[in-house]
Amino acid sequence: MNPTSPPKRFTELQQQYPELFKAAEALGQAAREAGPLEAKVTQLVQLGAACALRSEGGVHSHVRRAREAGATPDEIYHAIVALTSTIGFPTMVAAVTWADDILRKD
Repeated sequence: MNPTSPPKRFTELQQQYPELFKAAEALGQAAREAGPLEAKVTQLVQLGAACALRSEGGVHSHVRRAREAGATPDEIYHAIVALTSTIGFPTMVAAVTWADDILRKD
């Protein structure tokens, strides 16, 4: 799997169920636009949730999206490290490793 792009299976499902994926993206966009948080902050929040869920794909996706929204690698790493007392040290280290998959490609 190339962590800098969506997994092959994700892309296959997106092609198989285009209306479902359009609806999911519209819901996500509506949620991100529902309040005053800027895009970078919203992506860092979603990154934190992906870390807490131990979602490697989610971490990859939100690191990419946070970078696109203007987050620096230092901000991304800090967002993950700041979770340590909430998600635990091993989960934080796993999330940093997944973030590395993306950030070390930049």
